[in-house]
Order: sequence, then structure tokens, then C-alpha cells
Amino acid sequence: MKFQVLSIVGHAPHPLSGELPSAAERLAQVVDVGVAAERLGYDGYAVGERHAGAFLSSSPTVVLGALATRTSRIRLLTGVTVVAILDPVRVAEDYATLDQLSRGRVELVIGKGAEAGHFDLFGLDEARQWDLQREKYELLRRLWTEEGVDWEGEFRPALKGVTTVPRPYAGLPRIWHGSATSLNSPELAARHGDPLFTANAIQPRAAYARLIEHYRERFAAYGHDPARAHVAAGSGGLLIADTHEQAVARYKKLYEAKVAQTFKPHLAGKAGYNTPFRTIEDAIADGPQLIGSPQQIIDKILGYHAVYRHDLQSVTVDTFGQGTAEQIETLQRFAEEIAPVVRREAPSSLWEPAA
Repeated sequence: MKFQVLSIVGHAPHPLSGELPSAAERLAQVVDVGVAAERLGYDGYAVGERHAGAFLSSSPTVVLGALATRTSRIRLLTGVTVVAILDPVRVAEDYATLDQLSRGRVELVIGKGAEAGHFDLFGLDEARQWDLQREKYELLRRLWTEEGVDWEGEFRPALKGVTTVPRPYAGLPRIWHGSATSLNSPELAARHGDPLFTANAIQPRAAYARLIEHYRERFAAYGHDPARAHVAAGSGGLLIADTHEQAVARYKKLYEAKVAQTFKPHLAGKAGYNTPFRTIEDAIADGPQLIGSPQQIIDKILGYHAVYRHDLQSVTVDTFGQGTAEQIETLQRFAEEIAPVVRREAPSSLWEPAA
């Protein structure tokens, strides 16, 4: 198993104290935690992209660029790049620049995004979101693998003989497809032989397992080697305590206040927006959140691995408004007490030289 840290750079008041850091402080925190993640041996660090809601992640290329200058090894991912609302030419240029600056450490996770509202912001029809994603992704792929591209499509002006610059550092960067609620992303990933990144953040395990199963079936049906069907999984936040009882006592109010703070009444009943695990006891028992003792968290990750057979586990340590020191402390404890066991029990060839 490989491990990455993900931040979608939430910027809401602390669910209990109401404290809110400045935008500058919050962005600096994301970079500082990324630097610590490299020091602690994590394999990747991902920054999300949001254009609506209480977030500061509207420009992940800038945040990852800052992180690239302060790190040398850790892979830099997105979580996700909302390709459906972006110009593929701009995406190709921006992320190839970042790929050059980081000496080939960039990987994209593309998706249509998890915030209602950004399609309106960019003057696009949300009802066409999957058509937008497919067309723009396929153009991006061509721009990164071909020179002198001639292209015509529905959602942007035609291109004639276009070669975007700079070129990626060492060929096509790996592009994952973020998958949360629909079969569209697993299908697109399978068609192109790309890896899948399941959100695994809000819904019950069976909902994500269905999408992964579809992906693996279609991956093979399209003629790709099943051994290359890499899968990654997110998580709904990481909170570690010595025992189950301490986790409940320490984090119950925090967890349940955060659930109340992020509840979206206008999206009630729509999959992927509101967690059904509203108490911390429910979250520990059945939710994707990694909360509890080290052994509980090990058991949960390995339980997911038994179903998902995933290669990469993503963890998030700023979901509940933790400060920088607490985030780094949590990452250190995970790296020392949890990651070694999971790496041993669920080895992966992802990012290994032979692969």
C-alpha cells in the first residue's frame, strides 16, 4: 500500500471554537503539512480544486507549485482537477509547467467536482457535465501525447496544428479518474486504461465497491492488462487515539459538530453530498472515516483493501479544523504505527521502479 495526504483546503470556522485563520495562514499551513508529509515518508500529497463553498483551493497549481519548491521526492497530485469546467489547453500548459518544475512528480486526478454551483460560475450547463468531462479529458490527453494537434469538438473552438508548451517532463503524466457516485468516470478510466480513484469519503462501502467492480470489468473488456487496473481510495478524515473509548470521548463533539456544519439541506437525498454517518459511533463502525485506535484504523483500511484491492490510500488530517502541529502529529503517528503494518499486509507495485 502507498499513502498520500489530501487537502481540499477547507476554510470554514472551527466547528467548536468558531476560530478562522486568515487565507494566508491557511494556505501556508497546507504547504507546511506537505513538507512534513515528505519528511515522514508519505508517497504523495494532493490538493483539491473547489470553486464554490468554504474552500481556498480554486488554484491548486499555485499551491502545488509552492510545494514543489520545498520538496524533492513526494509526488504531487490533484484531488480533483475539475477538467469539466476548464480549458484543456490551459490545463495542459499549467500542469506541464508544474511537472517540469517538480522534475516529473505530477499526477492528475480528474473529475467533475463535488460542489454544486461551479458549472454556473463558469457559464456551463451542469446537465452536460459528463459530456464536458469526456470531451475535455480526451483533448487533454491528446495535447500531452501529440504535437501539431488538429481537433474539433463541441465545447471549445477548434485547434489547428497546436503543440502546447512546455511539454510534460517525461511523457504523459499518470491521470487518475475520480469516482464518487456515477459509472461515467469508471467507464472513461477503463476505456483509456487509466487508474481509478474512488472518493470513499461519504457513502457506505458497497456504493464505492460497485463502481470499482464496474471499472475492473470494463478495464479488462477494453483489452487492458488487469494488473494495470490500479485503484486508490480516499477517506473521510483521520483522527487517532490510543483506544476506541478515547477516540469517542475526545472527538465526539468535534466530529458531530463538523457533520452539522457541512450538512447541505438543498442536496439532502442526493448521493455523495451528505454523510449518513452522523454520529461518531456510526462513523467508526461503518463509515469511511479513519477514526479510532491505530489497530481499528489498520483493520478498517485492510477491510477496504479486501473489497477494493486498492494500491493507494489517501488520508486527510485537516477535515475537522486541526492546527498545523496537530495535523503533523497525526501524520507522524499514522506513519509510525499504522502505515508500516498496512504496507506489509497489502503490498503494492504502484510507483515502484519496476512498474
